[in-house]
Amino acid sequence: MKPNSPPQPPTSQDRALLRNTLLKLTAAQKILCVVVIIGVALIWYDLLNRMVAFGRGIDYEGLHALGVQAVAFMKQYNPFFWWAVVALCTLIIAYFLHGFVKATQRRVRAKLVGEDTIASLSAQLSEAAREVLRWSWQDRREPITVGDLQRAHAEMRSGRYAKITLARRHAALLEAAPLDTTP
Repeated sequence: MKPNSPPQPPTSQDRALLRNTLLKLTAAQKILCVVVIIGVALIWYDLLNRMVAFGRGIDYEGLHALGVQAVAFMKQYNPFFWWAVVALCTLIIAYFLHGFVKATQRRVRAKLVGEDTIASLSAQLSEAAREVLRWSWQDRREPITVGDLQRAHAEMRSGRYAKITLARRHAALLEAAPLDTTP
């Protein structure tokens, strides 16, 4: 083995350890989101069935003053109108649920990671994985957050360690280049 061989890139064990840590730190948020989405979906399913049944039960015969054709038109297109209302309301509900999920994700990303978790990670991760974690932790004046760990995990999967070592080699080559002193 060469004495100056660089450390190996993060292993699948490093990625698994970080993934399991992230699952522990974000489990409550994920469960909350799933419960809220399922609850809203069940309530909305009941309401949409009531809305469609209400639309089916509407009697347009009292509007005969508008004309026979107008009443026939309203009867013919009544189901489409109510399903369009259901579709519009579904989109609005989906928009608010999406906003709720994004807000909880932002809140959990900003959550500070405990010192014991970082101590456990630093003891179990390889040097290459710790290097990627240090690279992901950009603001050293602030403690490590769940978002920093999520970024480190994503960067490990995308080969960040190889990019870090390549950048170091580039910097070393540029520092070692002779200065051109010709006028």
